[in-house]
Amino acid sequence: MSESKTIDARDTFCPGPLMELITYMKQANVGDTLELLSTDNGTASDVPEWIKKVGHEMVSSEKVGEVWHLTVRKSK
Repeated sequence: MSESKTIDARDTFCPGPLMELITYMKQANVGDTLELLSTDNGTASDVPEWIKKVGHEMVSSEKVGEVWHLTVRKSK
């Protein structure tokens, strides 16, 4: 059964949000979904770039107010 987790990295700055995502991704199981909350605009380009490089799945990316909501799925 896959799990969903929210990582609150609001008010931290690059590369903080990405580093937090990487930490949680290492602990996650294949199929798990992680949602990263970030107020750092760099996160919106850093995360998809990293996801593509390492081969996971970018589920969604949207900005709600000042907060980016990036959802990724561990693929391997």
